[in-house]
Parts: sequence; C-alpha cells; structure tokens
Amino acid sequence: MKRPILIHPDPRLKKVAAPVADLSDDLRKLGDDMLETMYDAPGIGLAGPQVGVLQRVLVMDCVKDDGPPNPFVMFNPEIIAASDDTNIYEEGCLSIPEQYGEVERPAEVEVRWIDRDGNSREDVFAGLWATCVQHEIDHLDGKLFIDYLSPMKRQMITRKMQKLKRERARA
Repeated sequence: MKRPILIHPDPRLKKVAAPVADLSDDLRKLGDDMLETMYDAPGIGLAGPQVGVLQRVLVMDCVKDDGPPNPFVMFNPEIIAASDDTNIYEEGCLSIPEQYGEVERPAEVEVRWIDRDGNSREDVFAGLWATCVQHEIDHLDGKLFIDYLSPMKRQMITRKMQKLKRERARA
C-alpha cells in the first residue's frame, strides 16, 4: 500500500526516530509499503519519518534501469565505520521534491542493521549506495540534506516547499 510522503517543512521530519524494539508483522508490512511508495515516487531511498512513522526504519534500492531491483529494508541501521575519503553528490529528497543540492559525505560506510527476518546484518556501501544510506539515516536523526547547504539556499528551498504545500492544499 502506497503511503503519503510528508513534505518539508513538516515538524515530524525534524524529530529523532525511536529504535524498533521488536520486529512485528506490522513493521514488515511497513517496510513493504515503504518500498512500494519509494518505487512509485520514484526514488532510491525512504525513511520512516518521511511517511509519518517515527521509528528507525529505512528502505533503499540504488539499482537504476541497468539491473534487477536490489531492495534493502533496514531496522535500527547505524553507521559503524566511515572512510576518510569523501564524495560529493547532488542530492534530492522525496520530502523536498524538485530541489537539489551538492552534499559531501564519506565515500564508504559500514552499516549494521536488522533485516526484515530479524537477522543482524553488516555491509559496506560505497558510491551512490553510501550516499543514500547516510541520507536516509540522517532522516532517522531528524536531519535533512538541506541542513548541509548554506543558510540562504536552505531558506530559499524551504520557501519553495511552503509554496508547494499551499498549492497542493488548494488543489
């Protein structure tokens, strides 16, 4: 089931998400719903707070048109190591549609999480995957990619989002 995606500025996007205490069928269904919502958007990542769920869950799939999907559903993800090397990607966000900004992040990160079957997993992500997982974990910590931009650019994007929300409310 597709879920509505919150648009910035929404106070729920700035809240820290609570850890998932115990995996339930409802949480697995949430992961499935989030994947469906992300693919439909279309996007490469989505975090719980973006669909109004303040729990530490994210989904991502950075495979583009060049291969079969490779979806991840992560509960309680945490970065346990990061490279000194960095990458700069022009990031966007499903909660900040049509707006982009260059963000510098570690080029590689090692992440630990619980998968949808309740197993503890660890993996190293590089390139776009590393950027995506860091972007989504930021959402779980109440941080948006625009928080890395200059105050003027952040303010400009926020005003555009406020206008977009007013237009959508009238429609």
